[in-house]
Amino acid sequence: MTQIAPLSPRPEVMDFLTTRRSRPAKTLTGPAPDRAALTPMLTTALRVPDHGKLEPWRLVVLEGAALTRLADLAARLGAEQGRDPDKLIKAEAMFRDAPVMVAVVAAPVTSDKIPEVEQTLSAGALCMTLVQVAMAAGWGANWLSGWMAYDRDFLTEGLSLAPTEWVAGYVVIGTEGPVPTDRPRPDADAKIAWQDR
Repeated sequence: MTQIAPLSPRPEVMDFLTTRRSRPAKTLTGPAPDRAALTPMLTTALRVPDHGKLEPWRLVVLEGAALTRLADLAARLGAEQGRDPDKLIKAEAMFRDAPVMVAVVAAPVTSDKIPEVEQTLSAGALCMTLVQVAMAAGWGANWLSGWMAYDRDFLTEGLSLAPTEWVAGYVVIGTEGPVPTDRPRPDADAKIAWQDR
């Protein structure tokens, strides 16, 4: 039987997590990681909490012509649905300008033991883990969503998702541009409560 070694402090990992900052997707450019570089990142990201081992998610890597097709679809469907034109420009650019994008598909599994909310949280954990793994590998990354993550017409026509599936996040990965200044962070004292009884 394989034994897992006990955990030791990893100050370099704590430093990475303490200082990590998502890179705005619009600042990410090519080159993007190729399949040889992306595959180990995706494999590592799949090591997320998954109560019941249901694997209620899957990944769809979007590159090249697929991104152009989705940009055109966002523009067309958004116009047909009467969405705000300024927001449509951003929605189209989200796909058209991405060096590579990974759609984290939430694929809930029917279970008497594991509620769907836990499966949704696992899909969210996969999004965040993928962002962190990509950054740890030296790439810039950003987790995006928007109406294209939930709109049934977009999901069906654009990604061929099943009726029960949706996108927990579109993770854009690419070469970093200028490193942005850090944004204000939550006040830990205001967000942390301690209970000892």
